[in-house]
Amino acid sequence: MARLIYSVLFYLLLPLIILRLLFRGLKSSGYRSRWAERFGLVASTADKRIIWLHAVSVGETLAAAPLVRALQEQYPQHRLLVTCMTPTGSERIQAVFGDSVEHCYAPYDMPDALSRFLATVNPEILIIMETELWPNTIAACHKRNIPVVLANARLSQKSALGYSRVKPLVKPMLESMTAVVAQHHDDGARFIDLGLPDSVLSISGNIKFDLTLDAPLKQYAQQLGTQWRGAEGRLIWLAASTHRGEDEIILQAMSQIKAGMEVPPLLVLVPRHPERFDQVAELCTSAGYTLARHSKADATAGVDILLGDTMGELMAFYGACDIAFVGGSLVPTGGHNMIEPAAWGVPILTGPHLFNFAEASRLLLEAEAMQVCDNADSLAQHCIDLLNNQQQRQTMGDAGVNVAEDNRGALDRLLAVIANSL
Repeated sequence: MARLIYSVLFYLLLPLIILRLLFRGLKSSGYRSRWAERFGLVASTADKRIIWLHAVSVGETLAAAPLVRALQEQYPQHRLLVTCMTPTGSERIQAVFGDSVEHCYAPYDMPDALSRFLATVNPEILIIMETELWPNTIAACHKRNIPVVLANARLSQKSALGYSRVKPLVKPMLESMTAVVAQHHDDGARFIDLGLPDSVLSISGNIKFDLTLDAPLKQYAQQLGTQWRGAEGRLIWLAASTHRGEDEIILQAMSQIKAGMEVPPLLVLVPRHPERFDQVAELCTSAGYTLARHSKADATAGVDILLGDTMGELMAFYGACDIAFVGGSLVPTGGHNMIEPAAWGVPILTGPHLFNFAEASRLLLEAEAMQVCDNADSLAQHCIDLLNNQQQRQTMGDAGVNVAEDNRGALDRLLAVIANSL
């Protein structure tokens, strides 16, 4: 009954969903195209054995990259269909995987759209990254005996509280899961409290620790660092994946850093969402900073800020900087992936909102590889202290590398669960 009510509400809200697509399409043209896919009308894969992997957006897509490559190696007779919900996620899928995978948007969680999609695709398994749970999608797969694995699963206290308010809808959904492979015991316990059977839960760790820094990436990062430092050899601090409301704090901190250092560093500022690139550029220039744009290959000599206004280069940016602030953490977004700078051996700064990476942040804080900043003043002071102390940067960076290396292995544990589920 709960799922029936949910489905009726979804159909009633469909006009608002379409209006939202149109509104978002005013800023990002990707939201105005490929609507048919969102209603389950996709190209036929009848001649292929399909493993369906769903990664809602950019972060999940990047986290899925090692998994996709491992599945391609272990199941060469299958094709992977990688779906997402956003244009930026779609761009990343196509940029990272190219023609090596099938790709489309995932259908909306409506019975008719799912029926069309599953009849056309006929996947042998659905692997969902992290916590993208849709009741009708899971029910439709369960009805067709399609195994559903929730991979690298995480569930914050805040999200668990939200799910608990609709437990009659959530509990049957969790009971239909084939396997939930959680990042940490705390995540697993929250799933159990919501109704997940103990028998389908396993704990793997976070597969984001299983990233690889290959030689071409290292070479490109070194090239960027040399280019950005210029003849004067300036230090570089990176503000990565920033959200609305954070950029202002970062610019306030930059003002204090410029006043407090004899040779101010170059700030490389990378907004999380591409539709905000121009807005953040205007914010920087309005605040009186000189600005270069990475997309235009602008020279950085004598410039205060380099705007990282391209997609897919953040990993290399981490390798090019001296310290990294990881965004989504000064505002209550929950933080973004601080494992990436840790793997590079870069000292990490964040804000206090870290619930999306609760276990990774705990490990890095305990190892003293990361410092938390509450506001512009503390961010500026931490930056100044680190930029003036090469030995502390080295110590924090080494601690981050140790954490990253010590926590590898989640991918192999996940792959074993998938093998048992197929």
